[in-house]
Amino acid sequence: MFKIGAFAKLSGVTVKTLRHYDEIGLLKPALVDDESGYRYYSAEQLLTIRRIAGFKDQGLTLEMMRPLLNGPLTQTQVKSTLLEKREILKQQIREAQQQLEEVDKRLQWIEWDAKITEEGRLSFREVKPILVASVCESLPNNRLCLVLDELKQYVRTQGEETDREMIIIWHRKADCNEENSDLEVAMPITKPILGSRRVKIHELPGMKKAASYIHQCDPYANQCHAGEMMMAWIADQGYRRLEATPVREIYLTSDQNMYGPSRMAEMIVPVIQV
Repeated sequence: MFKIGAFAKLSGVTVKTLRHYDEIGLLKPALVDDESGYRYYSAEQLLTIRRIAGFKDQGLTLEMMRPLLNGPLTQTQVKSTLLEKREILKQQIREAQQQLEEVDKRLQWIEWDAKITEEGRLSFREVKPILVASVCESLPNNRLCLVLDELKQYVRTQGEETDREMIIIWHRKADCNEENSDLEVAMPITKPILGSRRVKIHELPGMKKAASYIHQCDPYANQCHAGEMMMAWIADQGYRRLEATPVREIYLTSDQNMYGPSRMAEMIVPVIQV
């Protein structure tokens, strides 16, 4: 007979594990001293430990192991247990494969993003018209995420991909997050889809010339100085903002590709030469 400490060393499992096996009825000590409470194990019980290790290699849970250890079992019952575990493992493999594909997509996006975006870049460019689904709303800036989510859910029900850029059209932007802004949230779509009372399907007009600023944007930040910096740069270039056309902000980084609190964004300000 071996005390629990000696048996733990001999079997290669911890004392804590042996106590747990005892508690759940997987491996009871061969003898428990009534006076001291000491647990004693026999040399034959090493076979049970080795069998448990073998079952673990097959991925069986402790609950699955109990009938396999204590029996009696028919071959049909054993086969049923192993087939059940096989289906679980196949499902885990499918899920892991999907996760691997998602990680690969994010890695590809990072490579793509690094090629086409240069943080801190200020430039002038033409903006092409684009077909969008959009929602107009008047609300505090800190509730913008609710409208973004509403639009994404609707577009998804119409069979469109939502892992893409989002456009915010600022018809009137409040000075602080607590005041209401008049805004329009838009998402590019690949084809005309059915609109609703809330969601409008239309072509977002282009701009012949606009100032563009690509930067890291925290959607939940209280203040963003990108607008102030852009206006100063625009004036230095001999232009001014075209007031009749609202400023746009494009979230280039989708929700799924955000790592950390900020995302890459492009601010677009329509301009005219002074």
